[in-house]
Amino acid sequence: MKRRTLLATAAGAGVAGLSGAGAAKAAEPRTDAEIYGVPTVQPLVTQRADPFITPRTNGMFYFTGSVPEYDRIALRGASTLAGLSGAAETVIWRRPASGKMAGHIWAPELHRIDGKWYVYFAAGDSDDVFRIRTYVLESPLADPLDPSGWQLKTQLMTEWDGFTLDATTFAHRGRRYLVWAQSEPEIAVNTSLYIARMGTPWSLATKPTRITTPTREWEIQGYRVNEGPAVLIRNGRVFLTFSASATDARYCMGLLTADADADLLRRESWVKTPDPIFVTNAATARYGPGHNSFTVAEDGRTDVLVYHARDYRDITGDPLYDPNRHARVQRLYWHPDGTPLFGVPVGDGGPIVRISPADRPNDFLHHAEAGALAVVRAPRDLAATQFRFEARDDGTEVVRSVDRPDQFIGTGLTLGTTPLAFRRESTRTGIKLRTDGGYLRVSGSTVSLGSTGTVLRLS
Repeated sequence: MKRRTLLATAAGAGVAGLSGAGAAKAAEPRTDAEIYGVPTVQPLVTQRADPFITPRTNGMFYFTGSVPEYDRIALRGASTLAGLSGAAETVIWRRPASGKMAGHIWAPELHRIDGKWYVYFAAGDSDDVFRIRTYVLESPLADPLDPSGWQLKTQLMTEWDGFTLDATTFAHRGRRYLVWAQSEPEIAVNTSLYIARMGTPWSLATKPTRITTPTREWEIQGYRVNEGPAVLIRNGRVFLTFSASATDARYCMGLLTADADADLLRRESWVKTPDPIFVTNAATARYGPGHNSFTVAEDGRTDVLVYHARDYRDITGDPLYDPNRHARVQRLYWHPDGTPLFGVPVGDGGPIVRISPADRPNDFLHHAEAGALAVVRAPRDLAATQFRFEARDDGTEVVRSVDRPDQFIGTGLTLGTTPLAFRRESTRTGIKLRTDGGYLRVSGSTVSLGSTGTVLRLS
């Protein structure tokens, strides 16, 4: 039996919103995206750094990112996130042969504003590829993949003429804002992040406010960098992720948070989380995760983290010219207090689930540092609650840890290299998991095997 078919039988257990499906429908094979909320293909798009995926617009997702040659802006589109992997690319703009904008072309973002498409991107000059400034392309056409509509609108001017990149825009309560990275005169860092209100999609209406500068140890590894901002507005707050440090395995993501009612142009409105929220994970072989964006999956409700990462640590030469920063996606989770849970950059494999008693949906099966299993209330270490069910030829399943992919739920109900084989039994409200030694049973926080099992839900 195939993995997808096995997981699809958990429809009554609440996998990816499939609760309540009829028995016949539950037996249908379902895609990884339908089970997990997002596709699990790794990577989603190869050799595309600084990935950006639009919200679904007229039934289509659009993708762009930095190409390894840093010489053009290319878009692709598909009706599903998974479809972006094989979608054809359209080049909508190439750098000129010489002069202004003929240097490095970095980090394009595609935005739909007031009935037109805009691309914000950074470009250097032919005589100095690192004389980076921000520019805007505009297209009045409905289809952004049609290159005939694209024209260079202008350079986006900021308060001072300096190294400027990674512009992103968002609307909040009737106002449009720009957030970008820039080197400010007389500040001894590479880049800080700034925000301003926009007057048009290509110009600023207010002076900039510096909202974060790299000061913490994790922000100054190799370079003193805050860059790659991305905004997500949820749960009465404005969350702004950013990337920090050099673009090798030390690259990581931080988080700023502002109240949705706050004046976003005041520095005091933004609070920086003390520690990075998304970092290299050697166990999953994901190095230097960062420069992210956010979108929403085709189900219309699952928040999706889009980011790049390499699958190896060691780099020959300047990491900026290593081409293998691949675009990846994974589900963004939320803690009950409304704050985001990022977990770890996940490795290869199928759909990811969390396991809860059916009558305790905010409690999750969790592995401790030593590998012991317990059921605990919504822990903040998300990755320790994430598992993959994998089918075996004899019809049983094994349960692999996501953040320790070489370990499974094993004998003694701890993580180990010798997995227990489970058989799934569907119930009206979820599933039970049976092994040769009995059913998986939860009592309080304790996990054991017994003659009767606990009804579980997968989410």
